[in-house]
Amino acid sequence: METIFSGVQPSGALHLGNYLGAIKNWVELQNQHRSVFCVVDLHALTVPQDPKTFREKILSIAKIYLAAGIDPEKSIIFIQSHVKEHAELCWILNTISRIPELERMTQFKEKAERHKKDLNMGLFDYPVLMAADILLYKTNAVPVGEDQIQHVELARTLAERFNNYFGETFVIPKAFVRKEGARIMGLDDPSKKMSKSAPSAANYITLTDSPEIIREKIKKAVTDSGKEIIFNPIEKPAIANLLTIYSLASGRLIEDLQKQYANAAGYAEFKNDLSEAVVEFLRPLQEKLKELDSNEDVMLKILNDGAQKARQIASQTMKEVKDKIGLI
Repeated sequence: METIFSGVQPSGALHLGNYLGAIKNWVELQNQHRSVFCVVDLHALTVPQDPKTFREKILSIAKIYLAAGIDPEKSIIFIQSHVKEHAELCWILNTISRIPELERMTQFKEKAERHKKDLNMGLFDYPVLMAADILLYKTNAVPVGEDQIQHVELARTLAERFNNYFGETFVIPKAFVRKEGARIMGLDDPSKKMSKSAPSAANYITLTDSPEIIREKIKKAVTDSGKEIIFNPIEKPAIANLLTIYSLASGRLIEDLQKQYANAAGYAEFKNDLSEAVVEFLRPLQEKLKELDSNEDVMLKILNDGAQKARQIASQTMKEVKDKIGLI
């Protein structure tokens, strides 16, 4: 059985794009793969975090994993920093990483532009830690968004380089990008991905937004000129994005939705129906989150058990790595 690995940073509230583009897919993938899902808290330290709220951010991601349907009986669920081998392998991979490779990383360039005053080594080295995350579990496939493909390619490069230097050790991973929901765009700017770091909260719907807030955000969502409700990402990117969200939230084909609103007088009815579809789509997850809020001990045990399972795999990989490179 092939292994998949993926994770989410606890850097803020998860939004609908995270869920539709990633976590929802993981729930389906766990039935066909050995699945390892991580809250990548070490990655989040590359930007300043408030220690008082950081713990809650970490736990909130874990709660969403469980509420979404990631099953600890089928998947390994844990917090990255609870498995020290992630940092250990990262250091070893650093010794075979080349500075020009990391300088070419698109995300580093973008983040460096945003964090000029507090640019740190962690931001630069982020892709190597991600490579360690992936290679530690002999991962075959990495479910990621399009913006992370370059990082998975680096993991492939480092795996191949290590294998060439020291002998066959790592599986060569591949990126797994699902087309449906891979790029959910911002409600206020359909030219950019939905993002929790957007200047305005009108850009995204968080997974904990109330029905009233969801309706208000969709009501104010940017639309295109004209009244046609058609899927045309080039000429009508805003409506195409809303149709994608509607389709994924309702389980209906985009073609069927286009037919339903073919004679609509404007966007009001479409937006109202979309709002209700999203509200109902998130309702089960939000109800499960409330249950988990009152059962934190159960969740902590799941995370502890997951870390133990992850360490069993990670420690075996590190023993193999150390033997190959001559460490005692």
